[in-house]
Amino acid sequence: MRWRKPLLSRRDVLRVGAGSAAALAGSLALGQGRTHPPDHAGPTAEAAAGTTHAGHGNNLMVGTVDHSRNGFDPMAILTDWDGGRVSTLPDGQTLRDYTMIAQNKDIEIAPGVFFPAWTYNGRVPGPTLRCTEGDRLRITFINQTTHPHTIHFHGVHPADMDGVPGTGPGEIQPGGRFVYEFDAEPFGCHLYHCHATSLKRHIHKGMYGAFIVDPKGGRPPAREFVMVQNAFDTNFDGTNEIYAVNTVGFEFARRPIPIQKGELVRIYLINILEFDLINSFHLHANFFNYYDTGTTLEPTSRIVDTIMQAQGQRGILEFRYKFTGTFMFHPHISEFTELGWMGNFQVVDPEAYPAALQAAGVDAEWDRRGRQGAAGGRP
Repeated sequence: MRWRKPLLSRRDVLRVGAGSAAALAGSLALGQGRTHPPDHAGPTAEAAAGTTHAGHGNNLMVGTVDHSRNGFDPMAILTDWDGGRVSTLPDGQTLRDYTMIAQNKDIEIAPGVFFPAWTYNGRVPGPTLRCTEGDRLRITFINQTTHPHTIHFHGVHPADMDGVPGTGPGEIQPGGRFVYEFDAEPFGCHLYHCHATSLKRHIHKGMYGAFIVDPKGGRPPAREFVMVQNAFDTNFDGTNEIYAVNTVGFEFARRPIPIQKGELVRIYLINILEFDLINSFHLHANFFNYYDTGTTLEPTSRIVDTIMQAQGQRGILEFRYKFTGTFMFHPHISEFTELGWMGNFQVVDPEAYPAALQAAGVDAEWDRRGRQGAAGGRP
């Protein structure tokens, strides 16, 4: 069923509480979204009226998102590096082949809230492409949607590989394909996104992802995560209603991210918000070193607990926790926090770590992937 009445504003959502409004936040205007997919019943009014008591302000969204139906899990995305199909060119250079497919897909961004996304490979954010500086990248892009799209990579490459209208192949039309090929440089925490017009529509609909280029010597071993800060304008009025990291609101509040006391944690943090000029990241009960854009091996800011990012800005955070416990992270923008962008780290002693993995719904492979990306174990 498609709704035609005006959607609650985000301030209405805040006023009634995220729990009671979550079932409405997706789709009450212009037929653009819906509170349930065509073949599933939406949440009842009784279910939507409750709240939980584990979040910022003791208010989370009711229910859980079906990650299997989405085809991706925000917790898995934290460590889901895509190294491509690796081979060696005749001159000895490493070649990494990727296939990126543009697809239309309804995704669940909060319990019972569905968003008509445009995706790379059926997920938002798209695959986290990871390589080493100097690798040759060959990305075959296939457009299976009804709109023109591109892939624009942040980095250094020829103009005809820039993925913008009017240069090289320009916009790839529905049913078309193009092969982007260039060397990965410089090292750092980068991103890619669609650059077709209108740019704001293609970005806010979900066409973006992380692009990590490791330095040739790697970085010190650490537990690594990728966090893409994003948001969703569910009624297409130019204002976001749901904020998140890796797409699903409050996911890491409901499922705290397990880490071990004393270990080095490295976060590749990317801000891709549309319609909001600034975003931020605040770490509770701790401080971190920050590497702006990740293009240096020395911190650009030391011993800070909050950083600001504009759209497209990104960087690397490194920290260790001295104490065990549950520690929050969120933007220091209260409205974003109350509309879904917040989470927790579950810091435990090493002997308690297997149980923490189980509680978060992840396994030893997730743990291995979190530790493999740094020096010596890149995909």
